[in-house]
Amino acid sequence: MAGEVDFSATARALTSMDASNYRRVPLGLVAPRDADDVAAALEVCRAHGVPVVARGAGTSIAGQATGTGVVFDFTRHMREIVSVDPAERTAVVRPGVVLDRLREATRPYGLTFGPDPSTHSRCTVGGMIGNNACGAHSVAWGTTADNVTGLSVLTYGGESLRLGREWQGAPAGLRELIAGRLAALRTGYPPGLPRRISGYALDALLPERGGDVVRSFCGSEGTLGVVTEATVRLVPLPSAPVLAVLGYADESAAAEAAAGLLPLRPLTVEGMAVDLVRGAEGLLPRGGAWLFCEVDGADAAERLVRAADAVDATIVTDPAGQRALWRIREDAAGTATRMPGGPSRTESGGGTEAWPGWEDCAVPPARLGAYLRDFRALLAEHGLRGTPYGHFGDGCIHVRIDFDLWTGAGVGRFRRFSEEVADLVVAHGGSLSGEHGDGVARAELLPKMYGAELVGLFGEVKDVWDPAGGLNPGMLVRPGRLDEDLRFAGLPVVGLGREVARCVGVAKCRVDGPSSGPSVMCPSYRATGEERHSTRGRARLLHEMALGEVITDGLRSEEVREALDLCLSCKGCRSDCPVGVDMAAYKAEFTAGYYAGRPWRRPRSHWTVGRLPEWLARFRWLVAAGARLPFAARLAGVTPERPLPRPAARSFVSRYGGLAGGDALLWPDTFTNHLAPEVGEAAVRVLGAAGVAVGLPPGRVCCGLTYVSTGQLDRARAVMRRTLDVVEPVLAEGRPVVVLEPSCAATLRTDLPELLPDDARAARLAGAVRTFAGALEELAPGWTPPRLDRPVAGQTHCHQHAVLGEAADRRLRERAGLVGGLSGGCCGLAGNFGFEPGHYEVSVACAEDQLLPSVRAAGEDAVLLADGYSCRTQLDQLAGRRARHLAEVLAEGLDA
Repeated sequence: MAGEVDFSATARALTSMDASNYRRVPLGLVAPRDADDVAAALEVCRAHGVPVVARGAGTSIAGQATGTGVVFDFTRHMREIVSVDPAERTAVVRPGVVLDRLREATRPYGLTFGPDPSTHSRCTVGGMIGNNACGAHSVAWGTTADNVTGLSVLTYGGESLRLGREWQGAPAGLRELIAGRLAALRTGYPPGLPRRISGYALDALLPERGGDVVRSFCGSEGTLGVVTEATVRLVPLPSAPVLAVLGYADESAAAEAAAGLLPLRPLTVEGMAVDLVRGAEGLLPRGGAWLFCEVDGADAAERLVRAADAVDATIVTDPAGQRALWRIREDAAGTATRMPGGPSRTESGGGTEAWPGWEDCAVPPARLGAYLRDFRALLAEHGLRGTPYGHFGDGCIHVRIDFDLWTGAGVGRFRRFSEEVADLVVAHGGSLSGEHGDGVARAELLPKMYGAELVGLFGEVKDVWDPAGGLNPGMLVRPGRLDEDLRFAGLPVVGLGREVARCVGVAKCRVDGPSSGPSVMCPSYRATGEERHSTRGRARLLHEMALGEVITDGLRSEEVREALDLCLSCKGCRSDCPVGVDMAAYKAEFTAGYYAGRPWRRPRSHWTVGRLPEWLARFRWLVAAGARLPFAARLAGVTPERPLPRPAARSFVSRYGGLAGGDALLWPDTFTNHLAPEVGEAAVRVLGAAGVAVGLPPGRVCCGLTYVSTGQLDRARAVMRRTLDVVEPVLAEGRPVVVLEPSCAATLRTDLPELLPDDARAARLAGAVRTFAGALEELAPGWTPPRLDRPVAGQTHCHQHAVLGEAADRRLRERAGLVGGLSGGCCGLAGNFGFEPGHYEVSVACAEDQLLPSVRAAGEDAVLLADGYSCRTQLDQLAGRRARHLAEVLAEGLDA
């Protein structure tokens, strides 16, 4: 093979799970470069009788992207868009191309690929073909099967086929088999279902349907052949997309209204419930459930609103507003995993998680309201909770349910519920799967939907295509039990294992191109493109570490250490991950365990940069002198490509240490106090001009950031307790605490109470933390800042994005006439990360992702803003331009 072959523990751990409840450990992974590589790998697997699983982004929700054989990863190399033909409205692509890359390539021609699942920023066309993926626009443009005209596939037996209509490419014996079963095919499939994804689509082979081999292949979950190339149909983009949001009293009312809107030919009819829009209520009309209906043109939106019997409605024409609402919808698969209203009712007694497992059934759209009422009743009968949402216009719902998958009793309930809800779906004339396929989760139940004769025919068809049974065995045909191979089996119900299990694998962290909105996650993946450097990849490795089967060294695991080494601890996943995975916290905990009992193994940078607050507080003169030495970097154990930061001639506290009392406490963090005292001085001036008097703590304080990020957690707790002792008298006064450095503010807001959960003072201090802009807005709401009328460029600090939010900063900039937005992403320096040996190239690549391009595009008159010391240092070293804290810019405005 020209591509990679990887049978390491890391590769096996990374591909043992997809986005489902299931886990199956493969033998290894291959990443083919072309069809010849696929053929070569198939030949080896065939010779050894080893099964093959074709895998795209690994976002399958029913378990069909997992297997015990060799996983073919098409995302690494086979990602080409071979050609686009605007006249014929077709494109030819390789299976690993990410959907959004295809959409970007066809957009200049006014065209797009119609199916658009919520994972469009990372799912692959090959994976979409395997699952017959659909997406929000299926009411207008159909499923993937409706939009694929030709396929090149390789069978497990080594045969190369080109599939099309009129039986083109059919394997020997298939036509004869189908000819003898026409009656069963004409009567065995439920009618009136736009979203019938379960089973094989053998009715596409009927004579009256043109013997469409391509259509019958789509949705076969990699069990019939391996796709090496696809010809897809393109559709015109709407000229003026408008989003009409309709509010209804509850989900049943929204569901019953959805089918009535279809004659108006909307592009989407998506249902959302109140539990899934937390934090976005101001963007929505009144109601307890909503339909998101996209149409082409404002007039069409007005007609739809008039025809809809809605409680309230909003028409959104602004593209940014539409994107904000669609992000809420696209994140629902993760948001629904976090249940509101306290812990779930499970025997294990912990967590508020909900899971897939009955994720995406579909019924005729006119029956959706009745089905949802019966579904709700069945949930209540089993003592379960879930929030349905999804493709109401097609009668397809998604739901995450708070199954207890950790205990035998809970798994038994999961099985009973699955069997009963399958009966309910069939009673309503529905399909067990309406989008994500059957996989492990539903294939066992297919006889309830299709009957024994048709399911038996599925097996015969599989044997014609794949007589050796080497392609994804156990999917669709001759499946295992739906309650076997659950990924929770063997995991501890508390601790790190429980935490990493919350990663459901939707892979929003794997976005490798322009983001669809403000985003930080995951900078290291965007820099390297390697799964092990994504949030999901690291979570999978930690999951396997907790199980101890593939990764057997526990907290001494080199595989996990290597994967976490390039985690910048940016905290982006804490906010951007739909399920709130917090890899920065997991990294700190693992690092603490990895070096426990052997501190001599720690890199020198942990003792220097990791304990920078102590060095600066006690040996400031030594740090200042040492930074000037030619061998300073080697002495400090940091990368030689960077000059070491030098302390200022005079610290902030030495100049303003007499400040006491006041309306707020100004936090003299290490960076402001010793390295950038001009920021603190500017903040005092601006706050004073706004009528806000500030005081300083009565002693030395430190948030503990550098200790946390280097996994020195015992030392971090000691530093935090000492700090709480210092500020305890001030906390009792109830004054807000203004923190100028975003990373320190985020540490006080999150890490402090998490590391000291039993100390009430920690929660009080966390609750008192305010950003500079937040303090001005709260304490001087009527103050008018100086009017600067300048464009801005720069970056919102990743910790501010993830933990603190920047709404107050944005409003303050607007009032000051600082126009333009700041980039997302992470600067790449990230405290100690960018100074550590081996990190420089990734650090630069992270900066090149969003920050540096935005700064280069800014005019010379633009004000460069960066509230974080690391961000300013990175810009100074890589762009040669000085960025400033917002307080500095406003202080200069006061002078003017």
